[in-house]
Amino acid sequence: MSRKELLKGRGAQGQVHNRFERHIQETRDDYLEYLNRSGEAEKLRTTYTPVHPKTIVNKVTSPDVRMPYSMNPYQGCEHGCVYCYARNTHEYWGYSAGLDFESKILYKPAAATLLEKHLRNPRWEASPIVLSGNTDCYQPAERRFGLTRSCLEVFWKYRHPVGIITKNSLLLRDLDLLEQLNSEGLVSVHISVTSLDESIRSLLEPRTASTRKRLRTIAELSNRGIPVNAMLAPMIPGLNSHELMDLAKAVADAGALSFGFTMVRLNGAIGPLFLDWLQKAMPDRASRVESLIRSCHDGQLNDSQFGRRMKGEGEVASQLHQMARISRQKFFKGRELPELNTSLHAQYKTGQLRLF
Repeated sequence: MSRKELLKGRGAQGQVHNRFERHIQETRDDYLEYLNRSGEAEKLRTTYTPVHPKTIVNKVTSPDVRMPYSMNPYQGCEHGCVYCYARNTHEYWGYSAGLDFESKILYKPAAATLLEKHLRNPRWEASPIVLSGNTDCYQPAERRFGLTRSCLEVFWKYRHPVGIITKNSLLLRDLDLLEQLNSEGLVSVHISVTSLDESIRSLLEPRTASTRKRLRTIAELSNRGIPVNAMLAPMIPGLNSHELMDLAKAVADAGALSFGFTMVRLNGAIGPLFLDWLQKAMPDRASRVESLIRSCHDGQLNDSQFGRRMKGEGEVASQLHQMARISRQKFFKGRELPELNTSLHAQYKTGQLRLF
């Protein structure tokens, strides 16, 4: 199968069986090409559905993830990153982890209200809450609904620390709030950068900001003193893993204070989706990439063992960890991402500031 048969503008190339439903439509006529190679845009319907959860802040229990709490104004993500671990969560809503994940976006109109309620709880003690623990809070839907901005306003109102994970330059729209939060040490930003090769980036992450824009975003934030960590993730052996040191240098040159990386792991429905994409996007290297991924997870596409699942094992994973150590010594010496300030929130929670 040649690359020209790819469904442009989407990561997944079809649906995948939802393990929570016995019957799910495998293909839908609504999923048309978004953009073809000649640049001609095609209409592809993305739908937005409001959902009304009772809470929005989630405790993160995984020891592999360095965030105590997360929140997600949106479920599903139009960025369409084919490797995204969050695809599996769309099945809980009765959708497919495939094209449904990137074309059926659920949004939470009461996100800011729920966050404020959480922060005002007398039993709540300030601890960093990360926007986008699951799906990107600056995905295209944010232009329409502005939920992330309204949540940042709440974080500032209550002087509460917040981390932001994104791969979208739309974040720069909210520089005014980011600077306010940063003036009190209340914000850090984590920018995901996957490849310096735009031909790879556009296939892996079809509706995300270009790498050039992400590096400019890092530079803009860094120039304003807003701390940035770069997430060079996921590393996919045989595809972008050879770029690790070049990526580390690029984000360091842009001003990032630190970086991290994870090995790709194709859990749940992501495995068949990724392999289908790989055969269509890169048929000449599909077998080798699959083999290398399996070599990092004891012959499997995924490893669910805490402490190992995101690091990988074997020769390829060891080489990447060595490259990361060298990169930190060479490009990040003397740099460190500061801890977020948790000392102010108690004064603002009740609305009655202490007198000094």
